[in-house]
Amino acid sequence: MSMYEKGSPYKVDVKKDQPAYICQCGFTNNPPFCDGSHAAHPPAQPLAYSAQEDETVYICGCGRTDNKPFCDGTHSKG
Repeated sequence: MSMYEKGSPYKVDVKKDQPAYICQCGFTNNPPFCDGSHAAHPPAQPLAYSAQEDETVYICGCGRTDNKPFCDGTHSKG
């Protein structure tokens, strides 16, 4: 199952100075986080997202965003 089959965003709480490794290949078994599946799907590499302060980010769960890996609301546009 692809992480993009969820159809809605993943809510991720990121702590300051603690990077979150976000999947970029879509084949992770631990969405939206990288589990190393990209090794079988080159050239995808995880995004090491670091926050300047504690924050919540929304990661695309539909695969149609124009701002990968972040949600841009496309899932709600039908």
